[in-house]
Amino acid sequence: MAQTILIVDDDPVQRRLLEAAITRTGTNVVTAPGGQPALDLLNGPRGDQISLVLLDLVMPDMDGLAVMAKLRVSHAELPIIVLTAKGGIDSAVEAMRAGASDFLVKPASPERITVSIRNALKIGTLAGEVTRLKKKVEHRLVFDDLVGKSAEMKQVIRLGQRAAQSNIPILIEGESGVGKELVARAIQGSSERAGKPFVTVNCGAIPENLIESILFGHEKGSFTGASDKHLGKFQEADGGTLFLDEIGELRIDMQVKLLRALQESEIDPIGSKRPVKVDVRIISATNRDLAERTREGQFREDLYYRLNVFPIVVPPLRQRREDVPELARHFVARFAAEEHKAVAGLTPEASDLIAHFDWPGNVRQLENTIFRAVVLCDATTLDVCDFPQIAAAMGVDARERRHNAAVEAPRPQPSSAVSQNVSPYALSATGAEGHMRRLEEIEAEIIRLAIGRYEGRMSEVARRLGIGRSTLYRKLKELGLEHFGDEPAEDLQKAAM
Repeated sequence: MAQTILIVDDDPVQRRLLEAAITRTGTNVVTAPGGQPALDLLNGPRGDQISLVLLDLVMPDMDGLAVMAKLRVSHAELPIIVLTAKGGIDSAVEAMRAGASDFLVKPASPERITVSIRNALKIGTLAGEVTRLKKKVEHRLVFDDLVGKSAEMKQVIRLGQRAAQSNIPILIEGESGVGKELVARAIQGSSERAGKPFVTVNCGAIPENLIESILFGHEKGSFTGASDKHLGKFQEADGGTLFLDEIGELRIDMQVKLLRALQESEIDPIGSKRPVKVDVRIISATNRDLAERTREGQFREDLYYRLNVFPIVVPPLRQRREDVPELARHFVARFAAEEHKAVAGLTPEASDLIAHFDWPGNVRQLENTIFRAVVLCDATTLDVCDFPQIAAAMGVDARERRHNAAVEAPRPQPSSAVSQNVSPYALSATGAEGHMRRLEEIEAEIIRLAIGRYEGRMSEVARRLGIGRSTLYRKLKELGLEHFGDEPAEDLQKAAM
């Protein structure tokens, strides 16, 4: 569930080296050998999974600038980091003007690449969140801004888009925390009332003695304490949408006045001598069974039918588990950026844990759980031990998981009574059967490790191994490594120059 980065480079050696460096950070990597294959991948079904692009500037089929020009149209918010062997100032300025987030000169160190990726992802996430919040404030949130690709959510979106084409009253039903208000805001933003007022009223949180005043308003001096004229929520929402949340909690006597306001499109403010016409679209929401409350006499039947003209049911998260990974990715990226943490995703075990949890609090619970885990996490990925409450509810021992992770980690090995950490470049002198390995096998492995360690810089590889470059290329051919990294030795020499 980690973020996915696309590497675009016509040099297979560079692709392999970049992939190795990035994969070590816990980030998923996909590669493309040129500009057009990269565009095909981004515009295909896997395109939505790409969080960032590492783009070579000079490629034979389509150069990086041409790729960026097309991506600015189809993926305007996708962060792009440009890599090139020609690190001139003009090239950097041109790339940044074309929309690149950063500019790296080959060969760049893994640490420099990691920092650049982390900064670009953080900026991209925060920019996306700012855009989303701006749309929300301006009442222009649309269905494309919602996170969720499951069949159940697609049905909700289809119904919402149909409802947005008219002023029909809508009743959104669903458990607490499923995102009923976001659906209502997307309906508003997709309708002709986009940009107009979107006023929310929590019917279950209004004091009983103020319900009428808050909904319909009052005139100055109409009752004790009415020192000024007050416009009610209906008048505040005039021309836009009034979202009546938890409508099932509204008092019976107020239900009568609400029904009249809906039928006549006018309200009677307290103390007013004449009714006031309003143009308001009503969207209601409830986590109760209104039909059952109507049968029990706790909700007016005529108001129920008036509100329930176009019902939309938002399913709980446990019934749309396909949305959990995408929501988790969204929340991890958002909170990691907000809290300045280096968390890039979740381990497979943690992903499996949250995917199988029922989430009784739905999306709101998932959001708060990810928030807590990101704040407390000191690693680059969230593990089972970062979700102790969820693990306990699922019968998983988070402490055991932490212990197993420690056991599986590389342990120091003693040497001359002094323990030293195992190097990732350490060699084994014996094979799987315990016998000594042949010298040419060890020599081949040393050369492969050296090419990876020095990122394909063949002059540096030869110098560190204490041999000449011609000797290095001869050994590559003798040991059958001339196609190492999917590139002939002659081309390896060119790539290193």
